[in-house]
Amino acid sequence: MNTKTALSIQNWGNSLALRIPAKLARVSRLSVGQQVSIEATLDRLIVRTVGSPKLNLAQKLKQFDPVLHAGESMASAGRLGNEAM
Repeated sequence: MNTKTALSIQNWGNSLALRIPAKLARVSRLSVGQQVSIEATLDRLIVRTVGSPKLNLAQKLKQFDPVLHAGESMASAGRLGNEAM
């Protein structure tokens, strides 16, 4: 989804700043405190998120620690409660 908006450059101390509207932040999946890199060319700025790559389901399940989840059950635990017939 491409989203465009016109913004004004503002002063922030001795620097210049752009405020990112909530809609653009949501579309770009940006959040407060998130690390980004900025690349400058003659006529544009490119902002990219940095950090760990997004994990797929298999990677997330591999990191799952049942001790940290106070007895929550995983799908591999078999039938529990009323659904057992």
